[in-house]
Amino acid sequence: MKRRLRAICLAPLGAALVLPAAAHAQSAQAGDAADSSAPSTAEIIVTATKQNTALSRVAAAVTAVTAADIGPGGVQNVGDLQVVVPNVSIGDQFGVNRTFIRGVGLNNFDVGGEGAVAFLQNGAILARPAQQLSGFFDLSQIEVLRGPQSILYGRGATAGAINLVTAAPTDEMDGYLRATYGNYDNRVLEGAIGGPLAGDRLMVRLAGKYEKRDGYGVNLFTGNPVDDRDAYSLRATVVAKLSDTFKATIVGDHFKEDDNNYAFHYFGPSVIPEAGLFHKFIGGKSIFDYYAARNEKPNLRNIYSDEEAINNRKGYGVTGTLDWDLGAASVKSITAYRTFDRFQRDDLDVSDVNLAGQNNYVEKSRAFSQEVTVNYEGDGFTLLGGAMYLHEKLTGQVLVPTVNLGVLFGLPADTFDDGAYEQNGLVKIDAVGVYLQGAVDLSPTIKLTAGARYNYEHRKGDGYFRFDALGVNIPTDKSKGWSSVTPKVLLEFKPTDRTLLYASVTKGFKSGVINIGSVDAAIDPETVWSYEAGFKQKLADNRVLLSGAVFYYDYKNLQVSFVNANSIVQTINAANARNYGGELELEGKITPQFSVNLNASYLNAQFTKFCNAYYGAAFPARSGISYPVCPTDSGLVDLSGKRLPNAPRFTVGGGFNWDIPLGNDSRLAVNGEIKWQSKVYFTEFNNRDAEQGSYAMANAGLTWHAPGDRFSIGGWVKNITNEFVIANNIITAATFAYVRVGSVMPPRTYGVTASVNF
Repeated sequence: MKRRLRAICLAPLGAALVLPAAAHAQSAQAGDAADSSAPSTAEIIVTATKQNTALSRVAAAVTAVTAADIGPGGVQNVGDLQVVVPNVSIGDQFGVNRTFIRGVGLNNFDVGGEGAVAFLQNGAILARPAQQLSGFFDLSQIEVLRGPQSILYGRGATAGAINLVTAAPTDEMDGYLRATYGNYDNRVLEGAIGGPLAGDRLMVRLAGKYEKRDGYGVNLFTGNPVDDRDAYSLRATVVAKLSDTFKATIVGDHFKEDDNNYAFHYFGPSVIPEAGLFHKFIGGKSIFDYYAARNEKPNLRNIYSDEEAINNRKGYGVTGTLDWDLGAASVKSITAYRTFDRFQRDDLDVSDVNLAGQNNYVEKSRAFSQEVTVNYEGDGFTLLGGAMYLHEKLTGQVLVPTVNLGVLFGLPADTFDDGAYEQNGLVKIDAVGVYLQGAVDLSPTIKLTAGARYNYEHRKGDGYFRFDALGVNIPTDKSKGWSSVTPKVLLEFKPTDRTLLYASVTKGFKSGVINIGSVDAAIDPETVWSYEAGFKQKLADNRVLLSGAVFYYDYKNLQVSFVNANSIVQTINAANARNYGGELELEGKITPQFSVNLNASYLNAQFTKFCNAYYGAAFPARSGISYPVCPTDSGLVDLSGKRLPNAPRFTVGGGFNWDIPLGNDSRLAVNGEIKWQSKVYFTEFNNRDAEQGSYAMANAGLTWHAPGDRFSIGGWVKNITNEFVIANNIITAATFAYVRVGSVMPPRTYGVTASVNF
């Protein structure tokens, strides 16, 4: 019977800090789930290592979230992973996923920017950060690898990797139907059915999900919802065993979303006071004016805007996987083609008038990837080798009509009404990676692993940039290639079957970038040297797994985006940084019916070399903060010693799952989880303009399961205390008076979910 254990955060236990071991129920892919009376912790098979290794034997910091924790009341989207995975912080910006692992992630918000976390589905790359916000349905497992993945994923995995493993058909007919209804008129219908068409030689699975709910907020100017959802997803999987040693798997999927999700929320002014915001020049009002007129406290889940928050996105993909079992050797080939289109609109001037505030964002991606991996297991040694190729054609546009902008130049307001700020173009990306890694048993208890990967990436951009108010209209054509060799050395010591100690040195590489329609020169790659040591220890007759890791990172040439003094988005290789910290996780069964999970992490992530222009330099009385002058440029400030964005110093958490046996072999499952994290900053300036204070987020659920788990019904609640938490916060351009805008985490949500398994 599948068991469920959610990762959650509680207070520290004694003197120990413990971190989320979200190694929950065993997935269907890993074999039959363990019986509740079994004395050992069920092993989860991690596929993202490309060697199908049991979680307790992976010499790295890995979290696996299994099917029982994915869905209503659990992990519903990528943002929920930060509740169950240590040292992970997730927000969105312009509808783009911003995932940070151990303080490193997406700092580039220009068109074409990419993060430092590799996202994959069934081992195939999901190239666009916005694309990564979809696809959470009928998954058997989500695997999160923390730390640079230089050998396995190369180009875009300096922070880590996240692999979504979709459920596969089996040789027995099975499936489920799950219906949820909750507050905000939330309706979710999800289901899957699969089984054999020709015994175990040909199997198929069909799955789908439909979501529709009201907005978490309202556009008070128009009355329309914001942060609502109207989306559906479909997937078909076919597995053909062409022989006893050869298997082919084809997965095709499609998704579409059309709503007012990912709205820009206005959090207040920064260095220019509310009364001096530029939209006042043409009679504009913000959400703060709206509530002040009513003598009410502002509800910042709402917006007050003449522009609707429009979100349209769709895409489809096909992934083909071939597996050959050659005895001592195995070969895997993964071929994928994916499309992704989106249109996003938000209001940058955060008011009920248009002062060049309509921000239109278009992105279209067509990506093909191919990877071949070979594993060989000899007597006392193993080899892992492979090669990959990625080609992506990315077109995009940022268009801001400069309506009423003339007022900022002392001209008639409509002077630039026929003009625009526009970035437009095409970037072609070609990436190649070749890797080889070998492991040898130096003794019965010591193993040495060493390897390296060669990366090469070439980008070619064609396009233009225009800003009519400044008389700028120039081509942005450019091309450049980069190469890097990323080595890895890992030493493992296993004194007993229950104990694993390891230490590793790894170099990570994040490719250079050519942003669409950007006047910037090509941005060079960022690199990191990672030093990590850790342990995994089975306790209490293998019922409990205790894991820990400490790490030190040395980053060079971090890619950082900001809005310069001319209100133009600029990305540069601005910074060096060093991150160090530790993680501790405890997961296991206290009794056959009671499982517990405790976790904690510490992270110290700081810039060691970084100079930048401070947007508040011209407003010293208002900003109330000063910075040292940059030693190499007196016009810049020195941000050395400042914390990296989205890098909480402490997180602690925990959770439990308690199965209470009832009559007739039915049971009642009670679960709860809570996460606490310390303050984070969203910009390199580390000031109050862009921060989220410490907060705790708690969830709970109660579910009745019929005998044999054929039917279940339960209630759940997330964010029990209805915390208002900022997920991301940016400071806008000078054109918009440096106002603070961003996204927020969902409010308290609750509902009832009924499931039928067959």
